[in-house]
Amino acid sequence: MHEHVCLYAGSFDPITLGHMDMIERARAIFDRVIVAVSKNPDKRSAFSLEERMQMIRIATQHMTGIEVVACEGLTVEFAVAHGAHVMLRGLRAVSDFEGERSLAQINRAICSDVETLFLIGKPEHSHISSSGVREMASYGCSLEGFVPEEIENMIHQHYGCRERNRRGEKEDGRK
Repeated sequence: MHEHVCLYAGSFDPITLGHMDMIERARAIFDRVIVAVSKNPDKRSAFSLEERMQMIRIATQHMTGIEVVACEGLTVEFAVAHGAHVMLRGLRAVSDFEGERSLAQINRAICSDVETLFLIGKPEHSHISSSGVREMASYGCSLEGFVPEEIENMIHQHYGCRERNRRGEKEDGRK
């Protein structure tokens, strides 16, 4: 029987609950989900490729059928090389659609055997972005409700600061 494989590519700098939602929903549809972590030399990442891959592995360790790999080059060609006939793209807002539609059409022109599947993110995740998480972490803010619990400390350690408690105070009681 043919295995149904999906490729979900991104920078995941870091992985968020919005990304996790996409991975979990894709896994419910596909036999295997390849999470392709972009290795883009033109884009400066806050976390190294190895750190990003480690965070994803930790966050998805409770799931089966998830493969985390480094990706460089054209994503559509990477999908073909890894046996994925579907590329997953998450949409948080209407504003995401136009750019994603254009990219899907370019990918289709390059390789007509690979489809793009758009999943609309849950409303409770629509405000979450990796850049927002990075800024919050740099100030020591709690990341609860933004990133998987298992990786919160890794993110805070990266920024060399302690998490603030619910009242906005650091562990020693100072604001």
